[in-house]
Amino acid sequence: MKEIKIKTQDGVKIAVNHYKKNCDSVVILAPGWFMTKDSKSFKEMSEVFSNYCSVLAMDFRGHGKSGGFYTFTSKEENDLNSVIDYAKKEYSKIYVMGFSLGAAIALITASENESINKIIAVSAPSCFEKIENKMWKKEAWIPTMQKCELNRWFSIRPSIKIGEKVKPIDIVEKIKCPTLFLAGEKDPTVCSWHSELLFKKAVCEKKYELFEKCCHAEDLFIQDREKFIKICCEWLFEK
Repeated sequence: MKEIKIKTQDGVKIAVNHYKKNCDSVVILAPGWFMTKDSKSFKEMSEVFSNYCSVLAMDFRGHGKSGGFYTFTSKEENDLNSVIDYAKKEYSKIYVMGFSLGAAIALITASENESINKIIAVSAPSCFEKIENKMWKKEAWIPTMQKCELNRWFSIRPSIKIGEKVKPIDIVEKIKCPTLFLAGEKDPTVCSWHSELLFKKAVCEKKYELFEKCCHAEDLFIQDREKFIKICCEWLFEK
């Protein structure tokens, strides 16, 4: 694995872990808010999927080793586009696997950037304003404490200026590439109805899978690893 830095169009340096495999395909892992490419779950995911193709695991701005400040989907499309541009130099097939707000950014990006060949949107919100945040529920605080990583927590830098946000529900019909929507039955942050709504409105080749008894975003990988890997690999590599 090699860590690289990629500069966005608006001048922010984005940190990426490149797991290189001798093949023509790559999956870009796009974490959500408060998660990084170097968190335990994303390192494990990177290792798993690097058995099948190359992996580019990224830190969005304001996270981990990337520069800038996080704007909650207002400017992060620049970050993903810069990683896609980097991937296009070496790979003919580009897949994006986004989690939570990372999934929202993946959908927003794919509505304009046709370089993405396939998407996996894990716990994608239909719009930012309707995200639930029931932190008092055990489904929320238990997984959060289980993933406690102080180095990661101290690396997060939110912006105090939040610009206008694109709502995934408003652009999902523009997506042309095959898109897999995954949701957790017990998700207290982005309830499964968000993914169901996006799935129903999408007009591309699509599929929806609900993970029973699972929570939010990377928790699907943590709590039901075998099913998560199987479904993702079938979607990316067996079609």
